[in-house]
Amino acid sequence: MASGFFALLDDIALLMDDVAAMSKVATKKTAGILGDDLAVNAEKAVGFKASRELPVLWAIAKASFLNKLIIVPLALLLSAFAAWVITPILVMGGLFLAYEGVEKIWHHLMGHAQPAAKQRVQQPTVVDEKQRIRSAALVDFILSVEIVIIALGTVTEAELAVQAMAVSIVAVLATIGVYGLVALIVRIDDAGLAMMDWEVNGAAQLGRFMVRALPLLIKVIGAFGTAALILVAGGIFMHHVPLVHDAFHAWPLWLAEVIAALAAGLVGFAAVRGIQALR
Repeated sequence: MASGFFALLDDIALLMDDVAAMSKVATKKTAGILGDDLAVNAEKAVGFKASRELPVLWAIAKASFLNKLIIVPLALLLSAFAAWVITPILVMGGLFLAYEGVEKIWHHLMGHAQPAAKQRVQQPTVVDEKQRIRSAALVDFILSVEIVIIALGTVTEAELAVQAMAVSIVAVLATIGVYGLVALIVRIDDAGLAMMDWEVNGAAQLGRFMVRALPLLIKVIGAFGTAALILVAGGIFMHHVPLVHDAFHAWPLWLAEVIAALAAGLVGFAAVRGIQALR
């Protein structure tokens, strides 16, 4: 009886080791999308007066948890009963990420990028707030699909239990990590404003620096997020599209990923612009 109990504990320990290892690999693979998720949500969370920023961010975070609660079981079901669907979904997601990356680069080059400076709205309407939350939740849903599918794609060779736990861990950590960081970012200027009134040596200067640094910080996060989109999309094409892999296998991997993603993104961007022009 005792030997059976200890054997069970040993099996559980081995399972947890597998889950920890798989979770680590999956987290690394999804880090690029998390960077873009962070940038997008940082931009979505600003534009409200200070008393509404955290409530709005909490509403978006709850929507993100709900998104992943829906996506994770569906992805696991597909992996168990229709595994052949995973690769096409990954590739389609890669096309979307490449398109989004090229679109952001285009708007930046054309001078149409959204201002990163934090514009306080003294009396935002309930309708505006709800629209912002819905918009952020939709973007989060799309990015969550990619996070879950990419995480699942790294653990497809593992047992179903390991897949479920590893993907769930990545999904939860992604949500907590992204929205926790966004909460800190959007309150940097508020902390800086408070420090400017402190009668402590250097506090006022540090406070002013924090207020001025927020717009630049959001721009930097946005730039890294865009680069991450391109590299993640290119990585998907290189690993899951044999034609692309064969064409660029002799190239440095990072260069091959960038070129493959930019090419796919430009085609998608041109197609969307063409459809818009016809309308």
